Amino acid sequence: MHIEKNVCESIYGTLLLIPGKTKDGLKSMNDLVEMGIRDELAPTFKNNKRTFIPAASYTLTRDEKTRFCKALKSIKVPAGYSSNIKNLVSMKDLKLQGLKSHDCHVLIQQLLPIAIRCVLPKHVKEVVIRLCFFFNLLCSSVVDVSTLEKLQAEHVVTLCLLEKYFPPSFFDIMIHLIVHLVNKVRLCGPVYLRWMYHFERYMKTLKSYVLHGIYCRRRAV
Repeated sequence: MHIEKNVCESIYGTLLLIPGKTKDGLKSMNDLVEMGIRDELAPTFKNNKRTFIPAASYTLTRDEKTRFCKALKSIKVPAGYSSNIKNLVSMKDLKLQGLKSHDCHVLIQQLLPIAIRCVLPKHVKEVVIRLCFFFNLLCSSVVDVSTLEKLQAEHVVTLCLLEKYFPPSFFDIMIHLIVHLVNKVRLCGPVYLRWMYHFERYMKTLKSYVLHGIYCRRRAV
């Protein structure tokens, strides 16, 4: 579940250019120059010696960021389904903040495909939605073992498409670990049997009983 959280943060952090979460930037573009690929994204220098970074296919304009955040802020879900997403969206800074593991779980599987429908080029939008659907199928309560081979093959294609559009810095160890998730389901069974969400909720309940913040876990026990 933490792989899912980290991948989700990489996606929305890169789309919204959130400092500390984005995988885009000057260093990423310099990597492309050193590798000799995507010359159209190479940084250029203006007359005043300021660096100009061309917009990539996944780069959102301010208007697109506003539409993206408004789409998430306007979503209403049943009680107990997830956190109130509206409270996690900052329209002032046009970013998402304070998302927990389960928030990212709901975002990448259900809400992100809806929010990006009108803000990205078709080819980028399709590959992000493919990744979202992969996590959705992987976390199903009922898994057909005969379909896992096809799911693995389709996910490899999804990663290849991601490499076409996103910078090399996007592909950290968490993106690599996704390749092994299908085999883990084959060996260990459905993912939901190993989730820690309910334990985290129970720990929050225990912590609420503790008045003194020091050694709160020891005092809760």
